[in-house]
Amino acid sequence: MGLKAQITEDMKTAMRAKEAGRLATIRLILADIKRKEVDEQIEVSDEQTVAIVEKMIKQRKDSITQFEAGGRADLADIEKAELAVLSAYMPAGLSDEEIAAEVAAAVAASGAAGPQDMGKVMGIVKPKLAGRADMTVVSALVKKALSPAA
Repeated sequence: MGLKAQITEDMKTAMRAKEAGRLATIRLILADIKRKEVDEQIEVSDEQTVAIVEKMIKQRKDSITQFEAGGRADLADIEKAELAVLSAYMPAGLSDEEIAAEVAAAVAASGAAGPQDMGKVMGIVKPKLAGRADMTVVSALVKKALSPAA
């Protein structure tokens, strides 16, 4: 079963169980998927669905940070609940060692020699790690790998 079908089934389950918060979040996911399908006139793949969910997770994390900074714990709690539901649809994350190994392999494959080659390395790494690793962490590891040894 595809990820989109799984999300739809989870929506039906949440409706039957009367889980209002979870249902609202799942409906947001399905609305974003539908928007992409209508805008681009395509059938969304699992990879595209993961990208949509990943974007929504990033938005929730940013919102949580902003709400906590503004002293709005009530709104931050709502965002955290949505984040928990969204995280369930992400593939299993990679360990730090696995991410470092992918970065090292990409540096070797691209023949990168310094910080100016970061784009080449990220171009190789991003498709492999999308949805399975935080790209902020990956970017930091690439910078570290390409920086001259001090």
